[in-house]
Amino acid sequence: MAIFSEYNFSNAKALIRVDFNVPLNENFEITDDTRMAATMPTIKKILADGGSVILMSHLGRPKDGPTDKYSLKHLVSHLKTLLGDVKVEFANDCIGQEAIDKAAALQNGEVLLLENLRFYKEEEKGDTAFAEKLSKLGDVYVNDAFGTAHRAHASTAVIADYFPADKKMFGLLMEAEVISAEKVLHSAEKPFTAIIGGAKVSDKILIIENLLNRATDIIIGGGMAYTFWKAQGKIIGNSLCEDDRMPLALEILAKAKSLGVNIHLPMDSTIADKFAADAQTTNCESYGIPSGWMGLDIGQKAVADFREVILKSKTILWNGPMGVFEMEKFQNGTKSIALAVAEATSKGAFSLVGGGDSVAAVNMFHLADKVSYVSTGGGAMLEYFEGKELPGIAAVKKG
Repeated sequence: MAIFSEYNFSNAKALIRVDFNVPLNENFEITDDTRMAATMPTIKKILADGGSVILMSHLGRPKDGPTDKYSLKHLVSHLKTLLGDVKVEFANDCIGQEAIDKAAALQNGEVLLLENLRFYKEEEKGDTAFAEKLSKLGDVYVNDAFGTAHRAHASTAVIADYFPADKKMFGLLMEAEVISAEKVLHSAEKPFTAIIGGAKVSDKILIIENLLNRATDIIIGGGMAYTFWKAQGKIIGNSLCEDDRMPLALEILAKAKSLGVNIHLPMDSTIADKFAADAQTTNCESYGIPSGWMGLDIGQKAVADFREVILKSKTILWNGPMGVFEMEKFQNGTKSIALAVAEATSKGAFSLVGGGDSVAAVNMFHLADKVSYVSTGGGAMLEYFEGKELPGIAAVKKG
């Protein structure tokens, strides 16, 4: 594996797998360009070296081949804006004669964006012939798409086999993602607090189990907290609960106790009489929620308890919201935790925020630049912290 920052791309055509899977509105305008902006340093370094760039990405989940809604042509004008005075070409296919001709004609300092990879079913199947066709478009392979690193797709993993070790590497974004994740997973300074939220225990079970051997404290918020309370015989009203996961919740609590890991559950909740923005709300203990009411956010005591733990931490991993933060009445918990993480970071803690909802929350509250690192890969980061080897990383690392 080559090291990106040490590589000279002069006269080289760099084939980069990026994650341009950005949200578009009904007018095909990008509503959040975080993923595109994040890979600009990689692209600009190659162009500055005197190389050219061929970008390949997926967008959405097209089911039946080419669909206008999922065409990457909608991203071209914004890509030009991000790159400034750079010539950007677009190929209406990612393989085939047009892609071959446009890649061949590409001059140093220019960029070519290929059409959506997922217009071909071979991409997600990890088809070798499809990967080989893509590989022929460039001289060097750069994987800068951490968001898809957990997928063994043609462009994220299989393609690396068609490049020698000194011609494949991670881009700057991927490098930073891997370094940040490894810092938390393998060399975290203690106390190490993991803040795990979201609706379901089943979605986060593997990450919690893996972190039990690493974290000193695990804060559990969001809907999943009520499964832990009910498992201990408490009354949670109509709050979300995975009854079939209650034995597992008890196992986690027991294992944490035996390992000396502190599990922090929200002692109180903001409860509502229905799941709606206009619901009636009040506050009560999380373990005594009356029938007909449901917990939709952590309460003020929980905020104070969690904040105290966070501010003592030297390493913080945050994955998942504390409540239904998309509704204003239930966003105080998530916002308060975001502010606490930012404050701890300002005092020297290393904080890594990952997972779609947590990233959306730090962006919503304008705190992305107040934490150490915001991961662009939701599912990929989750699987990394579950202890799984990610195909997109393994493929580049192997000879």
